[in-house]
Amino acid sequence: MIISRYDESVLQEAFGIGMSGVEGLGVGAGWGRVAPGRSSAAHQHDETEFFVIVAGRGEFTVDGRRHPAEPGVLALFEPFETHVLTNTGSTDLIFLTQYWRDARRAVASSGDRRRTAFGDRPVFVFSTPPTPNGDLHLGHLSGPYLGADAYVRFQRMNGTDAWHLTGSDDYQSYVVGAARARGESPAETAAHYSAEIRRTLALMDIVPDQFTVTDTAPGYRDGLRDFFSRLVASGRVSVSERDALFDAVTGDYLYEVDVSGGCPGCGAGTGGNICEECGEPNTVADLTAPRSALSDAEPLRRPQARWSLPLHDFGPEVAEHHRAGRVPARLRELAARLFARPSLDVPVSHPADWGVPPAENGTGADGTDGTDGQVVWVWPEMSYGFLHGIEALGDRIGREWRAAAPDADWKIVHFFGYDNSFYHAVLYPVLYRLAHPGWRPDIDYHVNEFYLLEGAKFSTSRRHAIWGKEILTPESVDAVRYFLSLTRPEEERTDFRRAAFEQTVDSTLIGGWQRWLGGLGERIAKEYGGSAPDAGTWTPEHSAFLARLGARLAAVTGALRSDGFSLNRAAAELDGIVEDTRRFSRQESPTAHDEAWRSESRTAIALELAAARLLAHTAVPVMPRFGAKLAAALGLPEPADWPTTVELVPPGAEIRLADTVFFHPATAPGEGDR
Repeated sequence: MIISRYDESVLQEAFGIGMSGVEGLGVGAGWGRVAPGRSSAAHQHDETEFFVIVAGRGEFTVDGRRHPAEPGVLALFEPFETHVLTNTGSTDLIFLTQYWRDARRAVASSGDRRRTAFGDRPVFVFSTPPTPNGDLHLGHLSGPYLGADAYVRFQRMNGTDAWHLTGSDDYQSYVVGAARARGESPAETAAHYSAEIRRTLALMDIVPDQFTVTDTAPGYRDGLRDFFSRLVASGRVSVSERDALFDAVTGDYLYEVDVSGGCPGCGAGTGGNICEECGEPNTVADLTAPRSALSDAEPLRRPQARWSLPLHDFGPEVAEHHRAGRVPARLRELAARLFARPSLDVPVSHPADWGVPPAENGTGADGTDGTDGQVVWVWPEMSYGFLHGIEALGDRIGREWRAAAPDADWKIVHFFGYDNSFYHAVLYPVLYRLAHPGWRPDIDYHVNEFYLLEGAKFSTSRRHAIWGKEILTPESVDAVRYFLSLTRPEEERTDFRRAAFEQTVDSTLIGGWQRWLGGLGERIAKEYGGSAPDAGTWTPEHSAFLARLGARLAAVTGALRSDGFSLNRAAAELDGIVEDTRRFSRQESPTAHDEAWRSESRTAIALELAAARLLAHTAVPVMPRFGAKLAAALGLPEPADWPTTVELVPPGAEIRLADTVFFHPATAPGEGDR
């Protein structure tokens, strides 16, 4: 026999708590202790594991859901469930654990939709608020906005309370530059382009549930000041004096749009404060060969007092946060690079006329601390803006969500471009920890790279852009959404090329999808009077094709799930459904009109209709108009639920495929003004 007793003296640090091993059981086993007020590190693995609580009291958090932990409770964690054990009591929380590998169970768990479902938790999906210094072009639309919209549509079809939130980032310094060029105030410029942005999103069939206009949103400025005061009260955000750059002619403080130079990290050309190439921040004073946008004179360097955060002190906290959610390796690598620096002091305020001044400005012992005339830097401001958006949404729909009291039950999902990665995935988790020490936000991150146009970056100054309003119409929107989904830059920079877009519309959507669906409708009209036939006798080829459709359903589901979200793969799988079905139709065609095989032919037609029904439902997150239109042509209601299996179209349903036009020939716009 084996007898093992808990022995505090042999515990060693593991997963942020004390652990010791138990040998000889044939599976992994050990004793664990969580000290009062402490938690185990969030983690997941391929083993099945259970905890038995022996002493103390606390709480399990499993994939964001909380459960009581007390003596006599056994909790089993399936493979890949993220789990944390927190001691909420005043004495040690003692537990016994056992864990083992089961390959079948691990594979089953990896594909289990229940594991990645959010239950009754509210899911807030944010696309980075665009800067209202111009309208949206295809480079913008292909990234956070299409991604967040498709994500929310899929989650809602699976019963999740999911909302898409964004807004206009009014206090960006880039708005000041645009206002200067337009000869109007920053507030007027922000209001104008905010309205244009909303109209462009609507043309893309993207209508966020919450669109916060920060300059005019009720309570926004007061809420931001309160959030900033919480940061100051933490003791980690304070006034410090460090070098800054100033224009030698105008004397203006230089940051963001008003200064450029060489990135101190990678050497690439960059603007002030963030490098689009490597994703690393700069302090402006550390740019190589800096140049002012306000004059040709070499910028002056002198000390400037600003509210600052010693971000370098928070490496372990950021790493802990990154272990709790979906954080792509690209973001984890960026964090590792940043925290390898000996220091990283980040200013969180800047001298400016446009923005929200902190309440603490000029509160030094002598009545001044050098921060008069400064505003909260707009990027730290955005971290509060997300919480404000949740509260504003809640006020409209009758939910008690408060920006000043974020809830552990909230699931937050961010979609953004790689050039925003530092702010979202490194800076904001630290600001949340300081402003709300008891809150450990559960955040998933989805990042995209740059989308190029004919091999070069989109550029308004060089008139090298395709604006949303140029290409989006009710007839083209689904084709645009499909092509952007197929080609958006998820893992590396990709390219929008007019010829490729036109080829995809003409050859894939019209020559492939439309041709198959129209031809199917004509065959049903001719052979079955325009009504869906019932399946008859099945052949081995029929059952194999049904299995193939099931595999496509599993694949497109996996491409849209929270853990494996990829519109590239989702769009490819939708086309895969069509191509599989066209091939099946060709294989069945030799006996399609042979009376001796009439029963089998009915089954083949019924299966093609099943494929069309599957396409109608699974296309909705990517191509909502097409999905609804195809369902109607099959005599079905507008798809509302995600399919769990492949279903036949009910026999006798009126089929109007032959008369329905789903896509129109593409005419890509030329370059030019909006």
